[in-house]
Amino acid sequence: GKEIKLEAPFGDELPQKGFDPGANVYQAPPASLDERGKLNVKVDPASQRLQLLSPFNAWSGEDIKDCAVLIKVKGKCTTDHISMAGPWLKYRGHLDNISNNLLIGAINIENGKPNAVKNIITGAEGPVPATARDYKARGLPWVVVGDENYGEGSSREHAALEPRHLGGVAIIVKSFARIHETNLKKQGMLPLTFANPADYDKIDPTDRLSITGLKTFAPGVPLTLEGTKKDGSTYKITVNHTFNDNQINWFKNGSALNAMAAAFKSGKM
Repeated sequence: GKEIKLEAPFGDELPQKGFDPGANVYQAPPASLDERGKLNVKVDPASQRLQLLSPFNAWSGEDIKDCAVLIKVKGKCTTDHISMAGPWLKYRGHLDNISNNLLIGAINIENGKPNAVKNIITGAEGPVPATARDYKARGLPWVVVGDENYGEGSSREHAALEPRHLGGVAIIVKSFARIHETNLKKQGMLPLTFANPADYDKIDPTDRLSITGLKTFAPGVPLTLEGTKKDGSTYKITVNHTFNDNQINWFKNGSALNAMAAAFKSGKM
């Protein structure tokens, strides 16, 4: 029944002799373009874990015509639906391999199933990544149509890199998670939102879509989505964007990295 007083806990939180800074092994790249051009990063082309990135193509200067709808997503589509984690994370350094998980968790509104979409050219049903690869091989651009808060969750760069790598040009949704929207812009994609969210219902997975107004692409100026259905009937939908001038420059150059490289070569960086 006696009262006792405990001493405050104590821990040696910081080393008395400070931290060992370790060896400084950073090597800055040469300042001149000529010297940089002589450097090579060597990666085994047979590696399944590492792959050198190739620059994405710059914008053609024309409106984007006659796109396929790779998938019309039903309901929630997080970054984990777009680029699953788990065993796929071992391919984080190999864009082509990790792209085999593209949208495999997203629910296709056409059949209520994940990772099963109809190829509009062949008519065959198959996995989303394989269908995207087939469209890319045919030179057919494609888009994704999505629901509310598309891309919510952790900030996964691969969720934006993969659709760009496999031939996607735009993600058209009711609304975006902010970070994913910006990540798509960085990779030269067009993240667009329906001015009227109900227009989501107008698009069928078999429609062909064109994005017009890009020749006068400017902040705050909506673009137009022109759709053609299988029976030949057409419709137009207004789509909004949040691009600023700098981000439009990313799009025109093909990506933020391309824009930075162009600025460096021109002496603006």
